[in-house]
Amino acid sequence: MAEVKASLACGVIAAFLSSAVLAFVEDLDDTFKDTRVNDVWLVDFYAPWCGYCKKLEPIWHEVGAELKSSGSPVRVGKMDATAYSGMASEFGVRGYPTIKLLKGDLAYNYKGPRTKDDIVEFANRVAGPAVRALPSKQMFEHMMKRHDVLFVYVGGDSPLKEKYNDAASELIVYTYFFSASEEALPESVSLPELPAVVVFKDGGYFTYDEYEDSSLSLWVNKERFQGYVQIDGFTLYELGETGKLVAIAVIDEKDPTEESGRLKTLMQRVAKEYREQFNRDFQFGHMDGNDYINSLIMGEVTVPSVIILNTSNEQYFLPSEPIESMEQLVQFISSVLNGSAQAYGGDGIIQRIKRVAFDARSTIMSVFRSSPLLGCFLFGLPLGVISLMCYGICTAESDDGSDDIDALKREGLTDDEEEEEEERQRAAALEGPEEEDEDVGEKDPEEKKTD
Repeated sequence: MAEVKASLACGVIAAFLSSAVLAFVEDLDDTFKDTRVNDVWLVDFYAPWCGYCKKLEPIWHEVGAELKSSGSPVRVGKMDATAYSGMASEFGVRGYPTIKLLKGDLAYNYKGPRTKDDIVEFANRVAGPAVRALPSKQMFEHMMKRHDVLFVYVGGDSPLKEKYNDAASELIVYTYFFSASEEALPESVSLPELPAVVVFKDGGYFTYDEYEDSSLSLWVNKERFQGYVQIDGFTLYELGETGKLVAIAVIDEKDPTEESGRLKTLMQRVAKEYREQFNRDFQFGHMDGNDYINSLIMGEVTVPSVIILNTSNEQYFLPSEPIESMEQLVQFISSVLNGSAQAYGGDGIIQRIKRVAFDARSTIMSVFRSSPLLGCFLFGLPLGVISLMCYGICTAESDDGSDDIDALKREGLTDDEEEEEEERQRAAALEGPEEEDEDVGEKDPEEKKTD
């Protein structure tokens, strides 16, 4: 009896905790459009049949609990975009799941990894002011330790400050923006003039030049990564949005070799020592393994090796010979920059056809590798049905062709001749049985004698 009571108590507690967690995420309907104006909302637009949405669901409840417990002003909700398709279209939902932070009249798309920490960090960053103040050296140093890349506006009111605020409102989905007085900066920082926009990263700082760097938003977008980063599939997608070409050392970190370490070191040196020459056009980094690169270029890249990707048009560049020295790597990158290096791939019609065929083959192979029986059922059954249909069509018996023959005979006759032919056929049909009966009734004389 005691065990039964204990189990019931545990069930009640579990149900209570479950309902408490669910309470942190609100189910939204078509009234949401009118009630959301005064709050900041983080909304998951989902479809009930979507596998990715189901995978996100427990993480989404963790996000709601985390933001609620931390005292964040962000309210967390979810909306069935198939049930409220009109509202989902108004918010620009094109796929599932779609995560948006709604702040006043603005809607910010979340494009990062679907983990609790990344989503919570995004919500806290975007929900706050676009530009945060750094009032002291201590606060500045604290932020330098927290962030690998730090954008800071230094100075008073100016047209540059207005441009900076606009860029911050646009790009806050990617990074933080701060403002500070000259007194709050470290003593090692020396700015030639004020106001100025400065990015602190890679152990140094670099100033925006309106004449050389053109648009401030474009400059911020290109500078929001460190000069050298570790690259995976998601990071490569993000790097593609900067408009830069991506120079990658493809290595195997699980089984590092001397050659892999040498290529990685060479790439890091180029990123740092040749920043002035290559930074505007290239992003540098390394990738562990060649699986993702192979699927991207529909080919085989050796490990270790160097490749340069242009994600905007799916072109890629390979060195004509193995990279052995710093000079060779710089020469290869320069040849890509000046257009003398041979480009492979692209987004032409032939490449698109190859991409469709490659993706189909990869999908089939992955299904067979993971579950051979399922692969045989999914692909074998339709092929079997199609084969049986083709066999039935090819071996079907033909109908009597007499009607076709008569039609062919009549082909080419005039209307009068065709009517006469039909009259003769009808007369023959009527006379035939009578003549047959007469023949049957009339016996041969020899037969009569026999009788």
